[in-house]
Amino acid sequence: MWTEQLKEAAAFIRGRDDFLIVSHVQPDGDAISSTVTVAWALEKLGKRYTMLNEGPVPSRLGFLWKSSDIRTMDEAGREDSAPAKRYRSVICVDCADYGRIGRAEQWFAPDAELLNIDHHPTNNGFGRVNLMKFHAAATAEILFELLDELGLAPDADVATAIYTGLLTDTGGFRYSSTSPLVMAMASRLLEAGVNGPELAEHLLERMTAGQLRILQRGLSRLELSEDQRIAWLWVTSEDLEETGATNEDLEGLVNYPRNIEGVEVGLLFKQNGQQSVKVSMRSAGKVNVAEVAQRFGGGGHIRAAGCRFTDRLPEAIRQTIEEVRKALDAL
Repeated sequence: MWTEQLKEAAAFIRGRDDFLIVSHVQPDGDAISSTVTVAWALEKLGKRYTMLNEGPVPSRLGFLWKSSDIRTMDEAGREDSAPAKRYRSVICVDCADYGRIGRAEQWFAPDAELLNIDHHPTNNGFGRVNLMKFHAAATAEILFELLDELGLAPDADVATAIYTGLLTDTGGFRYSSTSPLVMAMASRLLEAGVNGPELAEHLLERMTAGQLRILQRGLSRLELSEDQRIAWLWVTSEDLEETGATNEDLEGLVNYPRNIEGVEVGLLFKQNGQQSVKVSMRSAGKVNVAEVAQRFGGGGHIRAAGCRFTDRLPEAIRQTIEEVRKALDAL
């Protein structure tokens, strides 16, 4: 079955030209790495392509091959917020569901055909062709295998991109998704020219001043449930403004409540305005937070998921904790 998926995805790419490559809104390491990996493959095959995301590329990922070529439509009213043209052949990477594509959908032609490449268990197979492996550590892992199917040997540029996707989505090869296959891939990527220690230092160890300040503010609000199995903290867009932090600086903040001994689920709430709250969820392993997130229209993985509320922050916190409690009580 997996071999057939790989062949079908490769046929989709070989049989078309002039692609649009998109990933999810507020892209992370795996999303951007996967975007440029697909672009690299298309370029090697002599195909035309455009890379697009609703939001900007995180600054810490600006070193990736051609990441500066990813077009954005993040700011309303920008000239490039309107479609330059509409594409009939679209490759979606790392999008847990169709809604995660965001406003980039405006660039799809009415008769667009989609190749959906993803590793999230909540993905419902929205593509014309679907290349999905739910136990993969990252979408970058899937693309490593797709390059093999396409007969493309990684050079240092694409190897660095794939390694970045694996490194960031496994928490530095620490999460349970770090399989023997992932480590074998990492070995091959290092042989192709990846500087592993440099990437680990840049992506996992360094902290901006804004990140430190938002961490201090968030931790000052950390709360625990009575049984100490749930921990959460919250920040607002005003906090970001006052501390000089960016959305990028929030990455990893949810791990602090999760890492407390005895906590089964850690939560981070980010308030945007009065009626919008983004929730990030992390599980120690017993609770399937993807199922919790799905109850609010979100999704993700068993141990890492998220959702959004169109509600005030206190109500979003109340509803989320209530559902997490139900999941814990059902164990």
